[in-house]
Amino acid sequence: MNSDTVAGRANPGTRSRQLQTAILRSVSRSFYLSIRLLPHELREPIALAYLLARTTDTIADTTQIPGSVRMEALKMLSDGIQGKASRDVVINQLASFMPLQNNASERTLLDCLPNCLEWLERIGQEDRDDIRAVLEKITHGQMLDLHRFDPPAVQREGFAIANNPAEVCALQTAADLDEYTYLVAGCVGEFWTRLCFRHLRDFASLIQDEMLGLARRYGMGLQLVNVLRDAGADLRAGRCYFPSDELSATGLSSSQILSESDRFQPIYKRWIEKAQDGLACGMQYSRAIRNRRVRAATVLPALIGVRTLALLSNAGVRALHQTIKVPRREVRSMILSLAVHLASREKIDAMFEQAKL
Repeated sequence: MNSDTVAGRANPGTRSRQLQTAILRSVSRSFYLSIRLLPHELREPIALAYLLARTTDTIADTTQIPGSVRMEALKMLSDGIQGKASRDVVINQLASFMPLQNNASERTLLDCLPNCLEWLERIGQEDRDDIRAVLEKITHGQMLDLHRFDPPAVQREGFAIANNPAEVCALQTAADLDEYTYLVAGCVGEFWTRLCFRHLRDFASLIQDEMLGLARRYGMGLQLVNVLRDAGADLRAGRCYFPSDELSATGLSSSQILSESDRFQPIYKRWIEKAQDGLACGMQYSRAIRNRRVRAATVLPALIGVRTLALLSNAGVRALHQTIKVPRREVRSMILSLAVHLASREKIDAMFEQAKL
């Protein structure tokens, strides 16, 4: 899709539909599939929040730019999302990031930021407030990540300091990892839940506070899956999300994990178990949902997540040295099965158990 069409010739309604379809699909195929399962009234706020979060993530991950500059850009973008900075100022501040994106979809996403910010201003007040609240937490988590892991920050508090720049920086405690997974994902589960209770009559069989608690743990579990899946790549980039106090208890340093992967396995397996607990909360959450389409959209990440954990467990030490992903054919099979069986609770329970194998 030509970004000029998005930015100029289309009317606002057409622009938002284009953002919800072609651009959303290009930056996240699996999440796009979940969005398509949702009722219309939920698609718009959830799609917009996701696109804004992917934009902040793109800024945070543009490693060609120094971390301190990325933090300033994230703060400016956050101010723009919160309505504290003008759209033009934000766009000018971020202009230098666009040509540095190797992925064409990421370049298009940044190019469409003005449309996303305009869309945010047009959306309903309650949805806009919720989007701003969740993006404030997400950007805080991303800035905290830069603060902890960017090389100039190695003398700051909150992570284990490497002995030299070539070594790997690690979070200090499990509480640090819990904080990170909440800020970038647990809060998203809460956001999703508030939207569903507001837009859908008789959304769930559990009260809102119970659903919020399950959603928070579910989101954190999904982010842990990402941490576990990407552990090898993160370590090679100088980042370790596994707590240094747990590593020290086994006589390991973060810089030794890749070369002594066998010794690291007990720690890795404990975090796999914690991620499994989070996904189990996601299953409990999904079972409580009355709307079948929302139930299908909500449970799909749990099914993909638990299958990913099974593949990581089966790979053992190889999980740190090669890319482990659920094949697309398996994801398509999950979606087809959910559709054929109308996301029945019995079927999703059976699929969850099967995905563990």
